[in-house]
Amino acid sequence: MLAALAGSLLLAVSPAAAAGDAEDDLARATFAGGCFWCMEPPYDDLDGVVETLSGFSGGHASNPAYNDVVSGGTGHREAVQVVFDPEVVDYAELLHVFWRNVDPFDDGGQFCDRGDAYRTAIFAHGDEQMHKARKSLEGFEQSGRFDQAIVTPILEFENFYAAEEYHQGYYRKHPVRYKYYRWRCGRDDRLEEIWGDEAGG
Repeated sequence: MLAALAGSLLLAVSPAAAAGDAEDDLARATFAGGCFWCMEPPYDDLDGVVETLSGFSGGHASNPAYNDVVSGGTGHREAVQVVFDPEVVDYAELLHVFWRNVDPFDDGGQFCDRGDAYRTAIFAHGDEQMHKARKSLEGFEQSGRFDQAIVTPILEFENFYAAEEYHQGYYRKHPVRYKYYRWRCGRDDRLEEIWGDEAGG
């Protein structure tokens, strides 16, 4: 994210505590969509979503710090983990929200944020999520809607580490800074260019 906004001193929290076991009737989904600040709001607005957590997924280092991830040394991507009630909201709806909040054609990051830490990905928790994620991707590929190749990978979920507390719910804690960052990064303009009236926000 923009260095001027992301350079503050952060307080670490235990990833295990933040990403601990959900109740038996809840499920988890994990998506990398560039800046994790921007991926929390569209999920928090959904009925059936209990919690969103900003963090890191897909890398090789344990308990990574934000600065280590964005410097490219851990292999992680910024991600949001969604705790949801599948009796209220289906994983297919979470996928619908994901696609319309990312630029799926950008393999070098997202919007103004560049580098591997900001690349998109769907991290599927189990076979059912994997099947639905692949089906959603195939739907776009077969629709002829886009003349560019979608580069967002669908990967098996392996790990998730919560980011420092400063990042959790950033859009609520610092609404003015968040809106400025989002505008400065050109996120909404690009989403509207790709998705039109379906664009997330």
